[in-house]
Amino acid sequence: MTFTDIDKLIIFGAKSIALGACLAIKKLYPECCVAGFMVSSLNDNPDHLCNLPVMEIDSFKNKDFYVLIAIPEDAQAGVESILTNKGFKNIICFDSAMETELMGKYYESIGKFPSLHNIDSPIAEIYMAKFYRDKPLKNNVSIPDWVYPIQVGAALTDQRITEITDDSGENISAKNVNYCELTALYWLWKNKLYTKERAPYFGLFHYRRFLDITDDSLMRMREENIDVILPYPTVHEPDISEHHIRYIKESDWEAMLQALRELYPDYAESFEEILKQPYLYNYNIIIAKQDILRRYCEWLFPILERTEVLSVPKGSERSDRYIGYLGENLLTLYFMYHADEWNIKHAGRIMLI
Repeated sequence: MTFTDIDKLIIFGAKSIALGACLAIKKLYPECCVAGFMVSSLNDNPDHLCNLPVMEIDSFKNKDFYVLIAIPEDAQAGVESILTNKGFKNIICFDSAMETELMGKYYESIGKFPSLHNIDSPIAEIYMAKFYRDKPLKNNVSIPDWVYPIQVGAALTDQRITEITDDSGENISAKNVNYCELTALYWLWKNKLYTKERAPYFGLFHYRRFLDITDDSLMRMREENIDVILPYPTVHEPDISEHHIRYIKESDWEAMLQALRELYPDYAESFEEILKQPYLYNYNIIIAKQDILRRYCEWLFPILERTEVLSVPKGSERSDRYIGYLGENLLTLYFMYHADEWNIKHAGRIMLI
């Protein structure tokens, strides 16, 4: 229910919180008539506020009025009990979340006291890959306002679970069966990273896997001129070949190595040494400066496209997520290759359940 659903409203309280609520409702929801203010006692209260009468509870005979309790939150439960005992049926507690939302909209509407959340230059735009068959999370999770859910594989279904979908603009949404979350990264690359965007940082999360980043962390990233944030690497024994042996067919691995040798021989040569160490950047999750993420995508996707052609069977003839797994290994190669060139930091991986 919103204030647009209410014809007539009484506000309980006659001080600053109640006055703010009244002004905001009258400005934002003119169809909702604020009939006056209600108080337990007129002692220490004005008899009029905002040109409306202030009256004691027992003066209100119509118990069907909606009553908005607009007093300090710690006192609202007691007032709600009193109103219920007196027969009022439609009671709304003006809690801090409701007050924040309403007053933020009010001040925006009158052009005063701009909101932190409406800053024209956000620090980051992180896209969270979601699939229409994802199982619901067991726990409610608060998603930061700089994380934007994007439906991956949207071209493969008519069902929509997010406003942003990876089948808009230039995309490879139909390849999601092999590319997994990388269809979201491709969409981000082609539709965001070549424009003059507002945010200095962009990135990719999964609906179950986030980097342990807060608003304060983002501020420090900018202040310390950090180029890239990656998850702490997973450790493999005897080396990271243990990962691709488990998840990738040897013929697909060889196809990727051939594509790498054809397109980027210097990286292919370095890969031999990187493969001998135990650390792998898993999950294809990342935050990076716009130009660095763009350069990574310009490097990554030609390799994957060539790998599709060299694979047996070809990528267009299968659906087994192998490109997504190869992407994890190529992410490791790329950022370890540039480890001395860029300011790369690491964060924990949060697994949502």
